[in-house]
Amino acid sequence: MRAVSTIARREWSAYTVSPVAYVLAAIFLAISGFLFALILINTRQATLRYVFENMNFLLLFLAPLITMRLLAEERRTGTVELLLTLPFRDSEVVVGKFLASFLLYAVILVPTLWYVVLLRVLAGAAPDAGPLLSGYLGLLLQGGVLLAVGLFASSLTSNQVVAAVIAFALALGLWLVGALGSIAGGQAAQLLQFLTLPTHFYDFARGVIDLRSVVYHLSLIAGFLFLTYTSLQTRRWL
Repeated sequence: MRAVSTIARREWSAYTVSPVAYVLAAIFLAISGFLFALILINTRQATLRYVFENMNFLLLFLAPLITMRLLAEERRTGTVELLLTLPFRDSEVVVGKFLASFLLYAVILVPTLWYVVLLRVLAGAAPDAGPLLSGYLGLLLQGGVLLAVGLFASSLTSNQVVAAVIAFALALGLWLVGALGSIAGGQAAQLLQFLTLPTHFYDFARGVIDLRSVVYHLSLIAGFLFLTYTSLQTRRWL
């Protein structure tokens, strides 16, 4: 755990001194705030369900930008070779970098709790605690999946822009894979629909925590982290 925390602190420090993280946070919060105001005006409901669903879509763009530098920059500068020669396991490097990106993402989400206060003031009622907590849990799990996808993409190239594009393409594939069900039909359609990211998020947004959806997200996170580990292992032996 000491090695993981060392890597995570190193990456967190890199985030805090870079203006990119602050710009990403500002843009994400500005768009989320605009959508919150627009949805509140149109629905006049004391709920964050529709805001959660829109924020979920924004993650397709935010996650690749958070993770694009994690390994791509190491490869570009040549420090990845030094990193891999240090007394750290490849798995510890992967987990440490993932945790740093996840922490940044969680910190970016914190200001959105202000929406609860605004609903209390403007609508006279705060959202129910159950759907509120499940919605944020869904955002954390979905964000974890997309960050793991982005970390894997960053391990494939030394170009940050290319890493972001690959991550976005993979995330979009997970988002749209259910559309293939209309072509496949039958049980294949059900399987493809189950593999689609939004299918599992909407339950969280409605206040339902389905164990299958939790396992689905955690499995994808573990799977893409393993692919990242395999990518580093392959590079070690090239």
